[in-house]
Amino acid sequence: MYQRNQIGRMRLYQPDPSVFEALRHSEIHVMVGVPNQDILDLALYYDAAQDWVTTNIRPYWSDVKFRQIVVGNNAIPGESAEFVLPAIKNVHNALKDGGLWHKIKVSTSVPSLVMAQYFPPSAGIFTEESRFYMEPIAHYLHSIGAPLIANIYPYFSYVENPQNTWLPYALFLKDSPMFTDSGNEYLNLFDATVDAFYAALEKVGAKELKIVVGETGWPSEGTNEAAKDWIAWIYNSNLVKHVLSSKGTPRRPGKSIETYLFSLFDQDLMLGNEHNSFGLFRPDFRPHYPIDFMQPKGN
Repeated sequence: MYQRNQIGRMRLYQPDPSVFEALRHSEIHVMVGVPNQDILDLALYYDAAQDWVTTNIRPYWSDVKFRQIVVGNNAIPGESAEFVLPAIKNVHNALKDGGLWHKIKVSTSVPSLVMAQYFPPSAGIFTEESRFYMEPIAHYLHSIGAPLIANIYPYFSYVENPQNTWLPYALFLKDSPMFTDSGNEYLNLFDATVDAFYAALEKVGAKELKIVVGETGWPSEGTNEAAKDWIAWIYNSNLVKHVLSSKGTPRRPGKSIETYLFSLFDQDLMLGNEHNSFGLFRPDFRPHYPIDFMQPKGN
């Protein structure tokens, strides 16, 4: 399905040997996650990190294009937050000892909850709690050449504050600036949020750290009036065009934004809840709407 729809990258939230077997000798790059419940063991025991790499990466690495290992998803803030960096270090060192580190980067993915302020983007700053963890993580990721993975959802920003968030601005439908911040003109909420993350990283001394958008999307159905398939089609189609254009963001112009859409399929339980209806396809493989993932050559 990925090849048929010209999707070149995949995110898995945990290792899946059957998927890895299917990916052998393909051109699909994969980001694979370490589940939150595994973070503690990987942080406390280097042997556990070695075993994880030996079991989940080494049997496939020569034939599967692993791009990143993501230690935890939305683990910061939370009870596992203090163990994320030690786990990242152990997994990175396990890859290094196995001669694999130069091809596979190790990171973590964080939610919008790590941010205390988004607007204007130049004022972006981490919460006091999150900064305690994010500052050393950001410095370590930069030292090993890995990006920070950020989960960014303009949909939730819109539904949580519809009075102050114009829907066309969230859907990439503005062709003139919504506002100007420090000389940068913003046409869409996605760029503004990414740049708020960049501003927060600058404030902890990690100006050069790259951001990868590990999750974004728009639900096709749900309780909110904005959760409709035609609105999801507009957001996702315009998002794909935007990130493939290599325009970057106003704060990081001319640099492509590696981005992963959540998700390929709707969750098959509790349909009608927007949290389970972000899929491009229904569980029976029928698409919600057409979308073109064709990349310009070289991107």
